[in-house]
Formats: sequence, C-alpha cells, structure tokens
Amino acid sequence: MSLLDLAAQALGGASSPGGNSAAINAVVNLVHNYPGGLGGLVSSFEQKGMGGVVGSWVGTGANQQISPQQVQNGLGTQAVQDVATKLGVSPDMASGVLAQLLPSVVDHLTPNGQMPAGNSNILEMGESILKGLMK
Repeated sequence: MSLLDLAAQALGGASSPGGNSAAINAVVNLVHNYPGGLGGLVSSFEQKGMGGVVGSWVGTGANQQISPQQVQNGLGTQAVQDVATKLGVSPDMASGVLAQLLPSVVDHLTPNGQMPAGNSNILEMGESILKGLMK
C-alpha cells in the first residue's frame, strides 16, 4: 500500500478521490502560503542543494523523485507539520504524501517550464491541478 493510499485511509476512505483531493488541496495551499509563494518554495529547495530536483519539476522534462527526508529538509519542519495537521496524519506520513504530490503540483503550476508571474493564481489553478492529478 502506498503512502498516498495510507493518507487517503486516514482521511476517510481507502484510495478515495476525496482523500486524494484533500491531500492535493493541502499541497496547493502549502505552495500558496509558503513564504515567497512558489518562488520561495523553489528557492528553499535550491538553497538546500536540491536545485536539480526542483528544477526538473519546473522544467518541461520528467520530474525527479524526492524522498520524504528531502521534503522535510527542503520545506522545513513547520511546513510539514502544518500539512500533517491539515490532513490529520503524522509528520512522517505528511512528508511521504508531499514527496509523492509536490513534484506534480509544482509541475502543473509551471506550464511550459515557466514560473508564474506572482502567487495570486495558485489557488485558482488548484481545480485544474486536481483534475490533472486525479486522472
């Protein structure tokens, strides 16, 4: 069983679309509320030596995977704890969910390999992200 399946169970249904939706919403809100928004999040990973990984999410090629520990290092303990609280799961599980979803969410927020101008449309793009990731 994957971490996403475990998170969906914790949210009320084994692999339920609603559970996945809640996890994706939590990730989109994390990006939106991260200090500096998407640019700040990308910069945080770059400053911690993961520029190639996060660059693959922004770029047009394949997204590189990231481990839960790298997520913790890149985002910081408080950001992971905030997601864990929203999802009602442990920080370790939240790191795992973030490791699975964050690359795709950032990829969807950076169409054609370009960072969006500003942070205001991230939440508006959430519905599009949900549709794209729930296929």
